[in-house]
Amino acid sequence: MNLDDLNKVAKAMVAPGKGILAADESTGTIGKRFDAIKTENTEDNRRDYRELMFRTTEAMKNNISGVILYDETIWQKAKDGTPLVDIIKKAGALPGIKVDEGIKPLPNSPGEVITIGLDKLADRLPKYYEQGARFAKWRAVIDVGPGIPSYDCIHANAHALARYAALCQAAQIVPIVEPEVLMDGNHDMDACQKVTTWILKETFQELFYAKVALEGIVLKPNMIVPGKGSKTRATVEEVAQRTVDVLKNCVPGAVPGIAFLSGGQTDEEATANLDAMNKIGGLPWALTFSYGRALQAAPQKAWGGKSENVAAAQRAFMHRAKMNGLAALGQWKADLEKKAA
Repeated sequence: MNLDDLNKVAKAMVAPGKGILAADESTGTIGKRFDAIKTENTEDNRRDYRELMFRTTEAMKNNISGVILYDETIWQKAKDGTPLVDIIKKAGALPGIKVDEGIKPLPNSPGEVITIGLDKLADRLPKYYEQGARFAKWRAVIDVGPGIPSYDCIHANAHALARYAALCQAAQIVPIVEPEVLMDGNHDMDACQKVTTWILKETFQELFYAKVALEGIVLKPNMIVPGKGSKTRATVEEVAQRTVDVLKNCVPGAVPGIAFLSGGQTDEEATANLDAMNKIGGLPWALTFSYGRALQAAPQKAWGGKSENVAAAQRAFMHRAKMNGLAALGQWKADLEKKAA
């Protein structure tokens, strides 16, 4: 493991004004998104849709530091025969790869899940590196509800995250460590804060046991928000302050950066909350974004599966990337949303 090189990649992933495009939806997940825009879920359509984002030159150069790809996508070529990873690299961004294989029920823990995919991961990672991937992603899913999460769920998922991270670093790939406390449910902010603190503490303990170099990782956590079914809502200021408080309590300063997931927030909510955290300032790590839906919902709607709409979709993607780039600098303003390019 060359820690200097890992640290350089990790810092590039959270460079000022830039964040990560999560374009790693499984075939099933992107199928649901395509259903919403009445587009057939074919390999060509998946490629064409992702290619239009990767070729949005201004957004990729100015505001996107890296792209998380699904296994299908990292091997695909554009219509003109250019490998998609080469298009990403030419734009100045880093290709990355989702390496987990989804979730399965956690035995003896009703309502809880464990992420799978560690088997043969050591064999898969060198192939991804050779294909151009310089970072990877593994998502742990923590639900909040009556009697859950259990310690078994928290520990099992934190342990898997640490094993994954150690394998990535051994393969000279920066691991994105993603323990996500879901917004699903009717829990309040206090419950989200408690569970997020718990999973982050356990994760960093397991990373220590696994001898993972924190200088060579990027953390991808949820923000502290109430569940979608909660009767109480939160202001932007509350979300920002509570999230920063949890991070200060849990995340060592050696971590180069934190790239938040949007987790079901609207486009503007995810942008406003990130901006408010950066306006607090004085933090030891860079705070940026690793958004999927919050970057893609607008371009997907504009595209609608039609080639004549590619330019409109690219404008929508460019706008969302720019807004989040400003939020990563603490320079976003709500009235900028009205000036979509």
